[in-house]
Amino acid sequence: MQTKEIAGLRKNYTLETLDRTDVDSNPVQQFKYWFEQAVKSEIPEPNAMVLATASSSGQPRARVVLLKGVDERGFLFYTNYGSNKGKELGENPKASLCFNWLELERQVRIDGRVEKLPASESDAYFNSRPFESRIGALASHQSAVVGDRQQLETTYEQLLKEYEGKDVPRPESWGGYLVIPELIEFWQGRPGRLHDRIEYKLEGQQWTIRRLSP
Repeated sequence: MQTKEIAGLRKNYTLETLDRTDVDSNPVQQFKYWFEQAVKSEIPEPNAMVLATASSSGQPRARVVLLKGVDERGFLFYTNYGSNKGKELGENPKASLCFNWLELERQVRIDGRVEKLPASESDAYFNSRPFESRIGALASHQSAVVGDRQQLETTYEQLLKEYEGKDVPRPESWGGYLVIPELIEFWQGRPGRLHDRIEYKLEGQQWTIRRLSP
């Protein structure tokens, strides 16, 4: 496909509207409402989100991870602490999340600071995972260079046999993070690119709500 053809790709958004009077005063509750709609719409992987982090030098990096919980504290996900994202969060504990629900012509963007979850919470989630997934967490040193696929699969098969019928311990290098929101923006596609954007910004202990120009 030529660049000119890519530039011509476009869709006119017409499904919904979003006004200041439509949204909940609490952005986490508003997110839950939109998320429930995404689940009911049977969107594939509605909890898939882009996680953007940055190193202490300011180099940004983004990847898709899965949301594993949302409550009054914020947004939860799990990963290897020794991965690139884990190292970057150790250097610069701030992140941005982005959910893109194309079927609903919606996007949610979340900026905030990041903290590790308590070990007990990480243990509980790790133990709820399928056996094969727990073994995978033991077998993989995420983001580290590996010689080839066979090396990884050999380690995995050995651990499957070693822990068959046993409890699989959570690696100390694996656990959860909490993104504590400071800014949340809800975007609803509209005709003519005059999209609706409602932003919540935390000022002290209160959320300020305002409309942004598209």
